[in-house]
Amino acid sequence: MPPVTLRRVSLLAIVIAPLFLALPAQAERTAVGRFKDWVVFTDTVGGQDLCYAATEATSKAPSSANHGSVWYYVTTWKSGAATGQPSVRVGYNFREGSSPKTKVGRSSWTMFTSGGEAFANDSDDKAIVEALRKGANLSFEGTSARGTKVSYKFSLSGSAAAIDKSVEACR
Repeated sequence: MPPVTLRRVSLLAIVIAPLFLALPAQAERTAVGRFKDWVVFTDTVGGQDLCYAATEATSKAPSSANHGSVWYYVTTWKSGAATGQPSVRVGYNFREGSSPKTKVGRSSWTMFTSGGEAFANDSDDKAIVEALRKGANLSFEGTSARGTKVSYKFSLSGSAAAIDKSVEACR
């Protein structure tokens, strides 16, 4: 994977740059801020400006599996194509046709997969983002291409501020 390139270097970027090195490489990533356990960055992918609020998994199971980097994202497109689009990115491929689940509190949502990413259905985006903003913990369960059942936990500390900043950065 090519190294991450930061377009603008500021004191903030220097402080949080190590966090972005752990994120999957993108074309032109720019650090925007850190909000407790969440980070915000912008990126240009295929000529489209995107803004992300993201958090890394705090626990990964089973411990014997090679999970790679595991991040939960809320993505906003500057073009307005999507606002508050939840997804998960892992370091392996999900089982094709599998239906992983995101859970916040007592609510859960089924997602769909594409390679090493899982996405919420458009009709669920707003409800998931609202739950992320108000909840304390997030969990995710899925199945790898090899058939391994995986589960992850994420902190939601700072999620509301990070989501707000991400949306603001893509106005």
